[in-house]
Amino acid sequence: MSAILRVHDLSLSRSGFLILDHISWQVQPEENWVILGANGSGKTSLLKVLVGYLPPTSGSVSVLDQSFGHSDWHELRKAVGIVSSGIANLMHSEDTALEIVVGGKSATIGSWKGITKAERNSALDLLKSVKIAHLAFKRWELFSQGERQRVLIARALMARPKILILDEPCAGLDPAAREEFLIFLNQQATSAQAIPLLFVTHHVEEVIPCFTHALVLKAGRVLSAGSLSELNSAILSDAFSHNVSLRRKNRRFTLTMEH
Repeated sequence: MSAILRVHDLSLSRSGFLILDHISWQVQPEENWVILGANGSGKTSLLKVLVGYLPPTSGSVSVLDQSFGHSDWHELRKAVGIVSSGIANLMHSEDTALEIVVGGKSATIGSWKGITKAERNSALDLLKSVKIAHLAFKRWELFSQGERQRVLIARALMARPKILILDEPCAGLDPAAREEFLIFLNQQATSAQAIPLLFVTHHVEEVIPCFTHALVLKAGRVLSAGSLSELNSAILSDAFSHNVSLRRKNRRFTLTMEH
């Protein structure tokens, strides 16, 4: 079976600086990946290349064997859903959850034309799937951070992507809200309708049971890529340039700094 996402010998340079250095990596169907790394490791730049926002200096990215630069960019872009703070900051405060989700179909912000009955029904179904159908007509400015993340997930799914990227989705959540969101995400990722996930974070405590693999970056290079069972203290000590102890209990991780 073909890989959902294929990155081959990918490098990215800007203003004379090498940001991503010969990255090769694949995501197969039914795999959920967590992407870990310290600040400045290249996580955000990699995401921008994956969704077509940044053209690589060399190498290639393909989704379902269709490559950026060789296929219809707009259509290929729809195959990769993304939830990020950058997208959240573009939302209009007066738009309702329903309008925001409908906008995901055409990758637009807000609704610039009338919403069809089919679009309305699809958006309501998605809001129901992320357990906030009762908030369909609530305005964006009134949502909590956790509610906003669910709206943005529904929006990303409106285009029926083949893979969903979550870029530090727990940022700004208090501990209780973070845990509630992670439980919700784990339920979503293990449902019959689930699609492969890429979850970007630098907190291993956010690595939930649905994740099967881990990609660890350091200074724009792949430090480790493979089964989550292979993640260990030595890899993360190298990634974060500090001695750490990684422990796993009940399929969740904790990280302790060693002094």
